[in-house]
Amino acid sequence: MDKKCWMRSIALVAVAVLALMAPASAVRADLVTYQRVIVGDSGNPADSATGYGSVAYEYGIGKYDVTIGQYAAFLNAVAVTDTYGLYDTAMGTDLNIAGISRSGSSGSYSYAVMNNGGSSANRPITMVNWFDAARFANWMANGQPTGAQDSTTTENGVYRLDGAVNGVAPAKNAVNPNTLFAPAYWIPTENEWYKAAYYQPVAAGGPSDGYWSYATRSDSLPGNDIGGAANQANWRDASGFSVTQSSGQSGSQYYLTDVGAFSGSASYYGTFDQTGNVYQWNDVDGSAGGRQLRGGSWYDNPESTSRLDSTYRLSYAPSDSGVGIGFRLAGPSVLTPVPEIAPAGLASVVAMLSGVLGLAERRRVRRRPARSRP
Repeated sequence: MDKKCWMRSIALVAVAVLALMAPASAVRADLVTYQRVIVGDSGNPADSATGYGSVAYEYGIGKYDVTIGQYAAFLNAVAVTDTYGLYDTAMGTDLNIAGISRSGSSGSYSYAVMNNGGSSANRPITMVNWFDAARFANWMANGQPTGAQDSTTTENGVYRLDGAVNGVAPAKNAVNPNTLFAPAYWIPTENEWYKAAYYQPVAAGGPSDGYWSYATRSDSLPGNDIGGAANQANWRDASGFSVTQSSGQSGSQYYLTDVGAFSGSASYYGTFDQTGNVYQWNDVDGSAGGRQLRGGSWYDNPESTSRLDSTYRLSYAPSDSGVGIGFRLAGPSVLTPVPEIAPAGLASVVAMLSGVLGLAERRRVRRRPARSRP
């Protein structure tokens, strides 16, 4: 058995051992449920207009943006001491987008979803840079552990961050060192994001080139009426902001809409809000480097309508954030369950089993009969 097979066997045994070890009380009520859709049609052609959208494999992607409620659960799990600045104070003070309040002091911080013109829980999180999104992806891929921001919670898993908060964004790990499996969640590549937003095969009723201009299955500029009408999105059209239908911007007014609020405007694969509400981070081609934003946001206006369509991509430093920037996650089409237990426990079991199986292998090798020389 080669080394790769040995390690996978170790991981499978470790998962089984932890499942037996974990008491019923280890199943936490605060775990985030992240809804996904499956993007099929593997090997589809790229959009001839932009060159993006071709993906050779089936994968999953978030049905919705990561929400304020989900991000608050993340903060409560790992940011009692917020070592790497996952919380931006604007999340609680800028009422245009605010949704999370923080109380206490470093070492005893706690976070709560705000009532900002109604519950903010299902609105998309904003004021997150790429590094924040990567730490959330690590946390999800590591089984949503609780504890300090370290290699078992936020600093490794999908992305090896090791405390980085600026500079070049690292490439995705091929294997999550905390689980020994391929990562279960990641920030989508630009092609993954683009395909989920705009592609619909011609044979399935898509446009003649297979790609819509907007993620609402339309080549016409969307309206901005909240509800079940087709081809609608959260942006500022000629009548004004989607939430208020007024052109004047107020500092005390929220402008984000609940994810999925435009219920008649899903993409072909069933994602929502890939046009409007908030721009979303992507990983370009997955290699280390800079990062891109796509999709447009609630504050884009009639003079910047091109920001809403498939041709627009915005280059930002991975350390940048803003009131109109959020993210969603992608992952494999079939998820490998991650134990609902701190990865430190998994790591210790893996280390123990590695030693036991390594010893067994060495003994097996020693028992082999000596080969005669030719």
